[in-house]
Amino acid sequence: MIRGTRLLVTAAASSVLLLLGACGGGGDDPRGGAGGATGAPVSGGEGRVLLLNDPRTLDPAALGNAYASGALLGNALYGTLLVNDEKGVLHPSMAESFESADGGATFELKLRPGLVFSDGSPLDAAAVKFNWDRIKDPALGSVNRAEASMIASSEVVDAVTLRATLASPIPKYSEAVVTTALNWIASPAALQAGGRAFDERPIGAGPFTLRSWTRQADIRLARNPRYWDAPKPYLDSLVLRAALDNNQRYNTLITGGADIAIDSSWVNLDKADKAGLATNFLEASGGLFAALNMRRAPFDDIRARQAFVKAIDLEALNLAVYNGTARMTDSLFSEASPFHADKPLQKFDREGAQRLLDELAADGKPLSFTFTTTPNSENRKMAENLQAQLASYQNVSFQPRIIEIAEFAALRTSHDYDAVITSALFQDPDPRLPTAFLGSSPANLPGIDDPELNTALLAGRTATSDGERARAYDTVQDRLIELAPALFLARGPLGTIGSRDVGGFQQYGLGSLLPEEIWISK
Repeated sequence: MIRGTRLLVTAAASSVLLLLGACGGGGDDPRGGAGGATGAPVSGGEGRVLLLNDPRTLDPAALGNAYASGALLGNALYGTLLVNDEKGVLHPSMAESFESADGGATFELKLRPGLVFSDGSPLDAAAVKFNWDRIKDPALGSVNRAEASMIASSEVVDAVTLRATLASPIPKYSEAVVTTALNWIASPAALQAGGRAFDERPIGAGPFTLRSWTRQADIRLARNPRYWDAPKPYLDSLVLRAALDNNQRYNTLITGGADIAIDSSWVNLDKADKAGLATNFLEASGGLFAALNMRRAPFDDIRARQAFVKAIDLEALNLAVYNGTARMTDSLFSEASPFHADKPLQKFDREGAQRLLDELAADGKPLSFTFTTTPNSENRKMAENLQAQLASYQNVSFQPRIIEIAEFAALRTSHDYDAVITSALFQDPDPRLPTAFLGSSPANLPGIDDPELNTALLAGRTATSDGERARAYDTVQDRLIELAPALFLARGPLGTIGSRDVGGFQQYGLGSLLPEEIWISK
């Protein structure tokens, strides 16, 4: 397992533990940081970064602000409105504040005066409103439409002030901003030029600008001379490319082919820590799960869901996929969470699973389904292991379906899947848990709509004490266990690995790495 110094983290909607390998400087920023090299930040140089996927577009609404999607790229091109630190405290970035004076019914966003996009045009409250309204548009199919739709309306008060009124009070709505594309603002004029034109010349206010993009190859970024937080970024340029295979990604890094790897592999993080490489690691409550589509057969039948959940031995999956290094999602909340309860989300029960499978077959409904996942090597191994485990049962058929990560956004509206790999990663459960499991949420991939669960999720959102929230989340866990809308898998390791001469690793939200803080010693 991963070693190193442990620090308690309460980063909003993200992680509960920050494990640091060899520690290094990252400047005097209050957010803290870690890297392999020590000493003061060094200016200049080029950083070569391995990503976990190739983007389909540079549109910020289509990039996911999390470790495994487009977080680093989005931060590089568009900057950040807000970030949070290892104690969960919001810190200003392009926004000076984001506050509610009425318990989460309305929020007021205050921007720094004088912000400009990379083309010199103003980044003002109207630009924020344009971006936030756009993400809400169902036709756009943004991965963050659920979070944006929590805003009923917004009003430009003045050039630096936007007032947002929520559809219902959400005291912790700031967490929805720092963990989604709401944190990124692009030029409205550039977005209105259309997708192809925007991909050729994306205009943001981040620390870097696009120099060139060769699809399925390199994304080359250059330092933005108009970036608001000079002397950052420390690097002159970045070269980003995807490395889907875990072994290839790690070997490329240790042989000098890259300086940094965004990594979600428990195996790689374990190897890197043992090798003394720079590691920055966040572990969240919740985790990866297979959402079982309750809208259609076969998982509209609770027996099918319960059979699948009971049939899988998570320890066997851990050994096969992660060499036993992963922390599996044995409970909804990690032990560091104030809402942790000793309530296993699922229990391996071979006899019970086979009995349910036999019942379904006797009713003329033998369990047959596809499992939709991404092409990275760990997810492929996961699908293969699930298929191998289910092959030992009778009356069940399992077919893996591999699609590119960019195609997942369409699934939120088409619901064209039987079971699909997804995640709910968080420290504080609101708003992420309602986003994943509330009946009215457009990001509710299982399609569960249970009145008791809905009531408990909303009670946890609005309760005024930890005791009330704990009782609400006890009910949430009970309903998820009973109704089995998902097979919970592993905790999500939100990780970054760097060579020994890299410094300034800083993550916020859901493992969102800040490129302006990175530096390489010469």
